[in-house]
This record gives sequence, structure tokens and C-alpha cells, in this order.
Amino acid sequence: MTDDELQKLAAGLTDCGKALLRMADALMEKKKEVPAAEEEKKAEKKLSLEDVRRVAADKARQGHMEEVRQLIQKFGADKLSGVDAAKYPALMEELEAIGYAE
Repeated sequence: MTDDELQKLAAGLTDCGKALLRMADALMEKKKEVPAAEEEKKAEKKLSLEDVRRVAADKARQGHMEEVRQLIQKFGADKLSGVDAAKYPALMEELEAIGYAE
């Protein structure tokens, strides 16, 4: 191979390397965008009374009946169906934490 051919190959490899770096950067940016989109989907999902009731009943069966009762009262109700639906995400978060801080 002549020097001219080697220089052309080296230039081609350099161009390939630069293209690969641009693709890697684009993939990393895309990867950063995906968790944000997943968070939006998670926030969009509306919790129903049944969703909250399922978790509350599970915690009560695990022996945390009093903690569940206190939590419902903390959210301004005497029974689960009396809790404002807008408070379900916060209630669910606290329900899920019951039993892990022992």
C-alpha cells in the first residue's frame, strides 16, 4: 500500500470514529430522556380507590391495621372511601412504606 492509500484509510477511520462518537452521544441523550418520559407516564396514571384499598388491605393483613387506620385519619377521613382522591398518590406512598421502618 502506498502512503497516499494509507492516509485515505486513516482519514476514513477517523471519520468513522467521529461518527461513532456522535451516535454514542445521541444514544446517551436519548437514554436521559427515557426516564423523564417514564416519570410522566407514572404521574399520569390515576390511582383508584380500589388500588389504594388493595395496598391498605394487604398492610392490614400483615398486622399493620392500626398504622393503616392512623394514616387514613391523617388524610382527613374516618374510612378509606372518605379520603379525597387527589390525596391517593401521597396516601399510597405512605401505605407502601408501612412495615419497612421497623
